[in-house]
Amino acid sequence: MKKIYSLLIINIVVLSAATAAFAQRPADSIPSVITLKQSILFALRNQPAVRQAAIDQQINERDIRISLSAWLPQVNSTGVYNHYFKGSPVASATPGVVSPIDEFSSLGVQASQTIYNNDVLLASKTANYSRMYYQQNAVSAQINVVSDVSKAFYDVLLSEKQLNIVNENITRLQRSLKDAYSRYQAGVVDKIDYKQATIALNNEIAVRKQVSEAINAKLAYLKQIMGANPQNQITLSYDSTNYEQEAYIDTNQSVNYTNRIEYQMLLSQKNLRNLNVDYYKWGFLPSLTANGSYSMAYLNTQFRDLYDRSYPTGYVGLSLALPIFQGTKRLQNLSKAKLEVQRNDLDIVNTENTINTQFTQALASYKSNYTAWQAVKQNVDLAKDVYNVVSLQYREGVKTYLDVIVAQSDLRTAELNYYNSLFQLLSSKIDLKKSMGTLTVDSIQQ
Repeated sequence: MKKIYSLLIINIVVLSAATAAFAQRPADSIPSVITLKQSILFALRNQPAVRQAAIDQQINERDIRISLSAWLPQVNSTGVYNHYFKGSPVASATPGVVSPIDEFSSLGVQASQTIYNNDVLLASKTANYSRMYYQQNAVSAQINVVSDVSKAFYDVLLSEKQLNIVNENITRLQRSLKDAYSRYQAGVVDKIDYKQATIALNNEIAVRKQVSEAINAKLAYLKQIMGANPQNQITLSYDSTNYEQEAYIDTNQSVNYTNRIEYQMLLSQKNLRNLNVDYYKWGFLPSLTANGSYSMAYLNTQFRDLYDRSYPTGYVGLSLALPIFQGTKRLQNLSKAKLEVQRNDLDIVNTENTINTQFTQALASYKSNYTAWQAVKQNVDLAKDVYNVVSLQYREGVKTYLDVIVAQSDLRTAELNYYNSLFQLLSSKIDLKKSMGTLTVDSIQQ
């Protein structure tokens, strides 16, 4: 007996540990320096919306199995015990002799098998379409995550590049302030130059603070849509050459509605609604079920003798249920189902128009951003050359400090415009691919 108890305790401990192991989801690690691809893959594993869509698939699969279980035999057992303290049924143990019965019990089992039922037939027909719909819903959530994470990643990178430009400009302004103050002490110029340099430097320091705080806010948003712990410290990896190469896309492609996951989901939804029409259309057919039962009755005047003798009964048969009149309920449901199909058709038409508009807008945005990016690519080098020459000429007394301020402003603007146009181009490329339905998870995982 002790061995049995010991084995029982061991089994309980092992099962509890296994249950806890399956219940706890291991924490996903995230590198300290993360690329765009790594951030997207992390989000696809951890983003709540993606995980919820996967759970919805599992819930739908359970719903399908629950519905299809009606095709399997249904077996139930019953057990009854009654003690009659007043009045009782009677049984004849001997022909012609009637004796009162105080104790009654029965044990039985019933089984039924659905042969035809409209509800179960609908469940079997809709299973594949339902699976497809929830699979498409999961893909839709993944595509949204890829788009959102990519744009948020680019947004953080843009702010970081802006911060670098501001820091470089602060360095130049500090050098200009030093030069202007030295020339003022030497009596070459008045105090206006170094005061203007001080004003420009203070303004740029204030801008640096604003950009730094903006980066923190954008990083928090990126972690949120990635499904990452807010306490994780991450640094974004940047490769200017790689991003410039990724900025190109063939703009001669045309839109194909069937590539869009939203359109595919509407088609799946239409198939489900058509099956619903068929369900109500054939709702007048009868339901046929095979059933059987076997039971044993026990009757006696004494409880101790109750189960000494049984009185078995059993049967098999068919049950037919034919709907005759339901107050036009089936016809009203049929009309409603047909209207839902018509409404779904209008959703498809509206989605086609929306997809076409989104594609046209995304293509126009990409082309304009691409043209702007090409136009400002050379401006950075030109602005640097101008600033270096003007700064040298100012030290030699050829140029005024106003010329230096203008050259600094032009250089800062050129650098900001370059990165603005590059990341806007990358974001518009994401929108263009999404509008064409070519923004897929498979392309990211390769």
